[in-house]
Amino acid sequence: MPQRHLDRLTPVDASFLHQEGADSHMHIGGLTIVEGPPPRMDEFLEQIRRRLHLVPRYRHKLASTALDSGRPVWVDDPSFNLEYHIRHTALPTPGGWEQLCGLTARIFSQQLDRSKPLWEMWLIEGLQDDRFALITKTHHSLIDGIAGVDLATVLFDLSPDPPVVRHTGRPWQPHSEPSAAELVAAGIRGAVRTGLELAEGAIDAFAHPERALSRAREAAEGVGEIVWAGLNPAPETPLNVPIGPHRRFYGIASSLDDFKTVKNAFGGTVNDVVLAVVTGALRTFLISRGRRTEGVEMRALVPVSVRVEDEHGQGGNRIVVMRGPLPVYIADPVQRLRFVSQAMDGLKESKQALGAEVIAGAQNFAPPTILAQASRLNFSTRLFNLIVTNVPGPQFPLYVLGREMLAAYPVAFLPENHALAIAIMSYNGQMNFGLLGDYDALPDIGAISDSIAKELATLVSLARESVAAPA
Repeated sequence: MPQRHLDRLTPVDASFLHQEGADSHMHIGGLTIVEGPPPRMDEFLEQIRRRLHLVPRYRHKLASTALDSGRPVWVDDPSFNLEYHIRHTALPTPGGWEQLCGLTARIFSQQLDRSKPLWEMWLIEGLQDDRFALITKTHHSLIDGIAGVDLATVLFDLSPDPPVVRHTGRPWQPHSEPSAAELVAAGIRGAVRTGLELAEGAIDAFAHPERALSRAREAAEGVGEIVWAGLNPAPETPLNVPIGPHRRFYGIASSLDDFKTVKNAFGGTVNDVVLAVVTGALRTFLISRGRRTEGVEMRALVPVSVRVEDEHGQGGNRIVVMRGPLPVYIADPVQRLRFVSQAMDGLKESKQALGAEVIAGAQNFAPPTILAQASRLNFSTRLFNLIVTNVPGPQFPLYVLGREMLAAYPVAFLPENHALAIAIMSYNGQMNFGLLGDYDALPDIGAISDSIAKELATLVSLARESVAAPA
């Protein structure tokens, strides 16, 4: 599907708009380190300008009408100005890592302007060791993590000397601002399209009643599992407090091979190892805050992509969320990993993800107040303690204007009353963490970062010992 003028937001996309508040910004992005001297600003702008036709949504802004069921539409921005969205700054000497993390935190502390296309990109000069940085920031209503990897094609290349990308079609000419009648018509078209999809489903159910009955039963079970999860709230922790608008950020570099070493020794998946490492770090954090961990099982909101192969590059959100257990009461790192692995296997075999899809689909006809309430429920403090999201990236080097991307650190978002979000991204043999925290609630975010590194090192050491031990 093309990204078109007057497209209506999906219920999931719209939920991120409803969830946003003065202190809970709903943008995501990342910090990228690139080798070599920074390009000239005019050269960098031209690189993006030549490729912007690949992502039409980047020229779209939001427009609303009273009849849009709480779901606005994307429209061309007639005053689109690339120079507004591409920012240019520099770190003061010495240009170290702490300064770069501080700048990233300040950029993510500012909300995006909803009257313009919902994204920014920053070119950062002044880094040590002959490098520069890029910071990207995009509203979650526009893009999810999996689509974000695809959209890197706007900027990055597969080789240091790629062919020049040129737009062979007509120069972009924005539509004029839509009238109130056009906005109403767009909302009606979206509702009709949804109705046709439901009608098609009803026809298929009539033709194949046994298959439809089986799907309905599974969907009902999935919704029931989500309701049951809501009746078992997440524990109270120092991470679940009122937050302000200001942020702290810290990035941690690690090796994907280390996670695979642990996985191969003790079983499970790379994502299970990630969750076990995070669990160990949170256990240390709670103890440092004087909290007891006996019997405490924290909950992580774990986004799962349901984007199929032919949907890549379309933008928008194709995600559902599951609530994974983080057993901070388990002191032994290997036992903790095995518990997490078994629990995540159970979640995958459960129907939580299907139930979340059913709820999202049911919001197609929801009036604005219900849609907003559903969004708040989805990010309720009662249901989870923090977001932990793992985005797979390319396992080969990428380049921008002939310069190699050395590392990437993802940045998630903080819902209301959630002081920490952890995002992880693999890239070219790396497995890097980005920790986003509330400025006042988490002055010790650096200690959590250190604990993540220590937990991984401990598991790697135990894995190597188990392999070396005689049978």
